[in-house]
Amino acid sequence: MIRWMGSLVERAGAAGSLPTIQKLWDVDRTGTSGADDPATPHSRGTRILNIILALLALIILLPTLLIIALMVRLTSRGPVLYTQTRVGLDRREPIDASQNHRRQLDMGGQPFTIYKFRTMRVDAEHASGAVWAQQQDPRVTAIGGVLRQYRLDELPQLLNVLKGEMNIVGPRPERPTIFAELREHIAEYPLRQRAKPGITGLAQINHHYDRSLDDVRTKVRYDLEYIRRQSVAEDLRIMLKTVPVILWRRGGW
Repeated sequence: MIRWMGSLVERAGAAGSLPTIQKLWDVDRTGTSGADDPATPHSRGTRILNIILALLALIILLPTLLIIALMVRLTSRGPVLYTQTRVGLDRREPIDASQNHRRQLDMGGQPFTIYKFRTMRVDAEHASGAVWAQQQDPRVTAIGGVLRQYRLDELPQLLNVLKGEMNIVGPRPERPTIFAELREHIAEYPLRQRAKPGITGLAQINHHYDRSLDDVRTKVRYDLEYIRRQSVAEDLRIMLKTVPVILWRRGGW
C-alpha cells in the first residue's frame, strides 16, 4: 500500500449573504469565475496550499491509514479501497449543445475516480444500483460505520487532491447518474461544478447528510455561496470548522 501511495504522489507532482441565482448564471454565461482558472494567482496559491496540506496529512496519518486498511481487510470480504466515478470541475465555456459535435454526453464536468476506504459490502448496490447512503444503512460494515461517523473513510481522497482532481475544500462531487437526476430537479445544481470538488466544504459543515431533494437544495445554496466567496482565507476557515464537525459528528458529507 505504501508503494502504491508513493507512485500516486510521484504522478501528482507532475500532474456573507447567499448569492442570487441571477449573479451565478451571469458568471456561468461568461465562463468560469476565475476561482479555478490555473492561470490566476488565487488558483496557484490554492493549489500550492492543497499540495502542502495533503502531503503533510498523508505523512502524519500514514500509521492511521495503514491501521484502517488492515481493519477493513480483516473485518469484511473485498478490497480495502473503494473507487467510484464522480463528476469534477467543469471549465468549459457555456455553448449551444447543438453546435458541439465532439461531445456525445454532457456529464456536467470532468469525470474522475475518487478513492475511499470501503465501508460497505462488496455487493451493496447489486440490487439497488446507485442510491444515496442513509442513516443506519444495512449495507454498511461494522468498521465502516465507525469510519463514516468520523469521516475517516474520506482520507484516501488526499490522493485525489495531490493528483489535482479535488481540493481539500469545495463542493462534494456526485456520481454521474445521481448528478444527471439532480440537475433535472434543481436548475442551479450544475453551477456547483464551477469550483473544484472538495473533501470538506461549507455545505458539509453546515448541513446533515442528504435525505431529500430539499436537503440537496440547501446544500447547493451553501456551495454557491462558497464559490462566490472562494479564497485561501475562506478555505482555511472551513478547514478549521471541519474539526469540530468530525469530533462531535455534526454536519454531514
